[in-house]
Amino acid sequence: MKIVITGSIAFDYLMSFPGRFAEMLLADQLQHVSLSFLVDSLKRQRGGTAPNIAYTMALLNGRPHIMATAGQDFAEYRAWLEAQGVDTSAIVAIEDEFTASFFVNTDLDQNQIASFYTGAMARARDLTFAKFAPDADLAIISPNDPDAMRNYVAECKQLNIPYIYDSSQQTIRLSGEDLYAGLDGCFLLSVNDYEFNLIQDRTGLNEDQILQKVGGLLVTKGSSGSRLVMDGQEYHIPVVPPHKVVEPTGAGDAFRAGLMRGMQLGLPWDVAGRMGALAATYVLEQLGTQNHHYTPAEFIARYRENFDDHGALDALLA
Repeated sequence: MKIVITGSIAFDYLMSFPGRFAEMLLADQLQHVSLSFLVDSLKRQRGGTAPNIAYTMALLNGRPHIMATAGQDFAEYRAWLEAQGVDTSAIVAIEDEFTASFFVNTDLDQNQIASFYTGAMARARDLTFAKFAPDADLAIISPNDPDAMRNYVAECKQLNIPYIYDSSQQTIRLSGEDLYAGLDGCFLLSVNDYEFNLIQDRTGLNEDQILQKVGGLLVTKGSSGSRLVMDGQEYHIPVVPPHKVVEPTGAGDAFRAGLMRGMQLGLPWDVAGRMGALAATYVLEQLGTQNHHYTPAEFIARYRENFDDHGALDALLA
């Protein structure tokens, strides 16, 4: 099964300010703010929903394919992804743009001042499955340029490519009409609990009505686990207890990757869902969305510490 992952590609620039922003702001001068913060550290992390998902799939020998846009500064990132086992042949580098970037400065009180530069992500709307991934067996439409997400939904329907609709962080940005079109006929709707409630509010559909329009439903609920509804059967997917919790960013992307790898191997839905839960836990234990590491054998061993797969995960070693 060839799985094509669409979504953002970005760099995250994380800075630490050894003071408090509140002490730098004058209440009677807020209409004329001009400040510069001398920071103690700067870390650049690889990010973006598409590479986040692809990286975890690659750890599980999934050979994922990404269709997305990046900027003139992407060469090193591309080489790194290829070294991990990700197919980047459908990633288009836009020579007159930079890769989308998130800049965040955090003070001693964990207050943040942040900016997001869309950059090359805005050109994702120009890509098509017909040109870059006509042989896709399954696609995932994850957060990206809103026009790109709309286009990919329409094209997947036109080309009869099954797709997972993962509006995630863009749920609040998309209209009710966009969300309705995205979920209507999708193979799987993948959201967290808050996003699922927001989709119901935006579309006017209740859960039963949504279930009539989607092939399946995944709702992640943080520490409460997840709900997976497929083929009319509901599965409760428990969390895998983390050894430590460092940072939750990217855990949802890893969950989708683990689940899709299970689908790719034709594993039972409860096993595939638990693969997603374990993949998410690995991300919780690290700073950054692509800094976790394990071999398929190590993944299987930790899975079996928590669940019984009846030998199904041996397929990861084939």
